Amino acid sequence: MKFRIFSLVLLFLISFSALSVEIKASAPEVYVVKKGDTLWQIAGMYLDKPWNWPLLWQKNTQIVNPHLIYPGDTLMLVRNEQGQPALTMVRNEKRQLSLSPKAIRQLKKPDPIPTLSWSIIETHIRNDLVMEKAIYDAQPYLLGDREGAVRFAHTDIVLGKQGGFKPETFQVVRAHSELLSPEGESLGFLVKHVATAEPIETQLDTEMLVRIKGADQEIKQGDRLIPLEQRAQNLQVEMSPAVSQKGNIITSLQDRSLLGKYDTVVVDLGYEEVQAGTVMGVYLQGPDIIDADPLSYDEDEVSLLTFHSESGRIQQPAVKVGEMVIFKTFAKVSYGLITSSTSVIRKGAIVAKP
Repeated sequence: MKFRIFSLVLLFLISFSALSVEIKASAPEVYVVKKGDTLWQIAGMYLDKPWNWPLLWQKNTQIVNPHLIYPGDTLMLVRNEQGQPALTMVRNEKRQLSLSPKAIRQLKKPDPIPTLSWSIIETHIRNDLVMEKAIYDAQPYLLGDREGAVRFAHTDIVLGKQGGFKPETFQVVRAHSELLSPEGESLGFLVKHVATAEPIETQLDTEMLVRIKGADQEIKQGDRLIPLEQRAQNLQVEMSPAVSQKGNIITSLQDRSLLGKYDTVVVDLGYEEVQAGTVMGVYLQGPDIIDADPLSYDEDEVSLLTFHSESGRIQQPAVKVGEMVIFKTFAKVSYGLITSSTSVIRKGAIVAKP
């Protein structure tokens, strides 16, 4: 049996007169947060620069974290006594009261809406990894089965090498591609999820038997086995604009050459430089122009530097063509979601402050 309990908290009033952000003329006067909304989407309804969302709440000390917005919350634009626009929020604390088999009452609260569209980034957060080659090579791997097969499928029992761990479930992964910086430096290997595997016999000397489960694609000899960590169910992070960080898009997680809104990319900035929630602008810059007779473009900068002095080289300005939000970080690279684009974006695009 389930009972629904609804409660409303006090209205929170914020004066915008002292804020450094402007509300869009098209901002809705009343908006009820729905399941499936994202914080970025809602912030974009009110602001041209969604990453300034926290500034809308800076005068409201009762809102501890403006990034935690729940389905059922109501946002309203009103006018105060002085005629100034103000934002109020009615929080709908929706809980479900249920009885467990042991007749223990439990309160269940809905999750806050995610910062970004979970349906787009879920597979990359849960399944896509970046590993150094030496670490990847050191992981235990699948050897073969009693049928002498080199490819395996769901429910197959396969012999694998043992590692220094015995988790309840393994993740079967495969190196996909090497990630290189614009200068050619190796930043690690993109490692993709293939399947999960359950250990069923671990008492052998150096091997173990595993049963393949939940295969996303064909499994092969040599695929690596790593412990399956608890998987995230959502993404709520604080948005903050990049300040001095600068990097490049080095590849697409979907193996696309032409990129746009809602594509996921890899940038050459690690967790010491950015974090989940960092908002960055995306910029395109044309090739240098060689100011000589005849005029030409520097299509191969390395070779042309030998023949042309810097005084004859004109560097084109970088033009902003989009925005992106970082959603997962590693030692040397990070994943980002392109949230807007006004032009086709390609590998090599610059990412910097928005």
